[in-house]
Amino acid sequence: MKLSWEARLLIAVASLLAAGGFARLAGPVPADVLWAVADALALVPAVWWVAADLRAHRWGADLLAVLALAGTLAVGEFLAGAIIAAMVATGRLLESAAQRRAGRDLSALLERAPSQAHRRRGHELETVPVGRIAVGDRVVVLPGEVVPVDATLLGDSAFDESALTGEAAAVARRSGDPVRSGVVNAGAAVDLRVTATAEASTYAGVVRLAEQAAAGTAPVARLADRIAMWFLPLSVLIAAAAWALTGDPGRAVAVLVTATPCPLLLAVPVAVTSGMSLASRAGVVLKDGAALELLGQARRLAMDKTGTVTEGRPEVLAVVCAPGVTAGQVLAEAAGVERYSPHVLATAVTRAARRANVVAAQAESVTEEPGRGAHGTVGGHLVHVGKLGSAADLPPWARNAMRRGSLDLASLVWVTRDGVPTAALLVRDQVRRDAARTLRRLRAAGLAHVVLLTGDRVDNAGEVAGLIGVDEVQADATPAQKIERVRAEHERDVTVMVGDGVNDAPALAAADVGIALGSRGSTAAAQAADAVILDDRIDRLADVIEIARRTRRLAVQSAGAGTVLSLLAMAAAAFGWLVPVAGAVVQEAIDVAVILNALRALHRRRPRTGPDELLHRFSGEHAGLMPVRAAVRQAADALAEGAGPAADAAVREAHRMLVAELLPHERAEESELYPALTPVLGGPEGTVTMSRSHAEIERLVRRLGRHLAAGPIQPDQVDDLRATLYGLDAVLTLHFAQEEEAYFTLARE
Repeated sequence: MKLSWEARLLIAVASLLAAGGFARLAGPVPADVLWAVADALALVPAVWWVAADLRAHRWGADLLAVLALAGTLAVGEFLAGAIIAAMVATGRLLESAAQRRAGRDLSALLERAPSQAHRRRGHELETVPVGRIAVGDRVVVLPGEVVPVDATLLGDSAFDESALTGEAAAVARRSGDPVRSGVVNAGAAVDLRVTATAEASTYAGVVRLAEQAAAGTAPVARLADRIAMWFLPLSVLIAAAAWALTGDPGRAVAVLVTATPCPLLLAVPVAVTSGMSLASRAGVVLKDGAALELLGQARRLAMDKTGTVTEGRPEVLAVVCAPGVTAGQVLAEAAGVERYSPHVLATAVTRAARRANVVAAQAESVTEEPGRGAHGTVGGHLVHVGKLGSAADLPPWARNAMRRGSLDLASLVWVTRDGVPTAALLVRDQVRRDAARTLRRLRAAGLAHVVLLTGDRVDNAGEVAGLIGVDEVQADATPAQKIERVRAEHERDVTVMVGDGVNDAPALAAADVGIALGSRGSTAAAQAADAVILDDRIDRLADVIEIARRTRRLAVQSAGAGTVLSLLAMAAAAFGWLVPVAGAVVQEAIDVAVILNALRALHRRRPRTGPDELLHRFSGEHAGLMPVRAAVRQAADALAEGAGPAADAAVREAHRMLVAELLPHERAEESELYPALTPVLGGPEGTVTMSRSHAEIERLVRRLGRHLAAGPIQPDQVDDLRATLYGLDAVLTLHFAQEEEAYFTLARE
């Protein structure tokens, strides 16, 4: 393995120091020569570092090291100089290890930009460099390709626009609609008419924004340098006073040796390196030590929504069925038709069926129409999954489904059988289960102001903000507006930006600390950020903030204690109680003490986790109970037309499913999961409210059973039955959400 020059410098200085010790047996001259060479070896690069600092109109801890190294050479205290040289080389090595990457790399943004385009010439296609595409040209974008330039659509298609807007769902576009560069064709091959060159297109603008933001970000002063700003002149003043009052230059050198800021040169890098190592073990890679130092001071947070606070992909929230149709039947037919489609909504449908333990039906002759959906033959019936051809003359249940989708801010995926609507699937990007808990931890760690900064619509952003508890929302934000907002937050205090998409990259680069989600997030975001969360858990953000806070506290504590001890040693040296060699030894003892304290940053109390196997099991059961919850809502809706055979059958089916599937799940949680959570939550009180919900669920199911035991449903029972069913639906919705946030997020992935 190739050694860095810092490592080679330390090896050389340490070898000369040790060799001088052995040579001392032969006499003082050989030892002094070796120690002097060690001193000079460290002095040369130290002078270079100080010169660079002075050119930048700043000075720091390195200047005191230069004065001590030069002073020991001048008065012949070569052993003391060699010891100081070893300390300086060690500190530089630790610091370079802590700052593995000082710049921001935007290569991923550039690599993602298409280099070639398919231009249509008559009936032929030619592949040309994207720079040769002119306004008015006709280009073809194949499935899965990135649109190379801004253009107008010449046919219907669907596009994944998440790279620019953050929206997870594919967007259907019609002929004549504008399409921006940087989006991905999620449908069939499509023709476009170019409206802007590559250089003037949307994606190139995002790249330029990120470059400008990175170039405009000022370097961060090291903690050690900030302390050295006042420690340096004080040390020089004490040394000068000792020399002037005694006339002995050795006193001044002794003061400078004991003043050598090794607690600053060593303790701070040790703490920062330890904190970075701990953060890495927690699943967050920091690109340099300055990022960790700033995270420890952060007071403001800007967060992207889609893919950061939310899952970043659409999920089926509910299934609204026609009378006489069950959610299980609908999911089976829809999954059978959608199983081979790469469309993001098709994936949501098949995922919902799998989680509900529904086996996809066998579908034949499946075809897909971009922007409209897919259809195939299932059991002799033509099943279509996608958009409705016309919303006219819809039955009451379907109109209710449309209204519910609008109220829930959800998209509707319709399922029809032989042209007749049978169900509507409500689809929406879900808030991460651990998002609200993460926000609470961040506030406890000291973040005072949290802004949800998103390109999504105002209503969607407001809904998410209300669920997780942020202070402010800025929706419909472009990449340029995100940069402006991050810079405005930076003017108030140290600001962190968290995101995952290409559209977040400029804001990540503009923030004091940019943190990207690297699992499903874009490579561009990861390259523009200062830290990357390696897996797909937003709670890692709270982990790294807590680690940074503790690391910085230990670094300040170590540097402060070491500085105070150094001041005491300087006073002793000024009065002649410490000669230079003794001062170097005392300084070494101080170093050992502060480094041991700084190494405490390697250790952290393990975040509490729950019984993983049980938590994963019951989390999976929650998803599998979707058809039961759909049946409860469907039964309540069926009673809207009054008592009758259809309503009676729907209510009895819902009751059967509740007794056979839901209640065993709740009782198993009560007897197995909750006792296992007691030690994690610090006692049985942590599950009391959930147990009360279980009792309420059982009470409502018993009430429902008493209604049905009296015989067929009568008109005078309808109002109470609807209240019972809707109440049960509300309690189940809240109870499931509480368990998922409070308990299931304790499980390790």
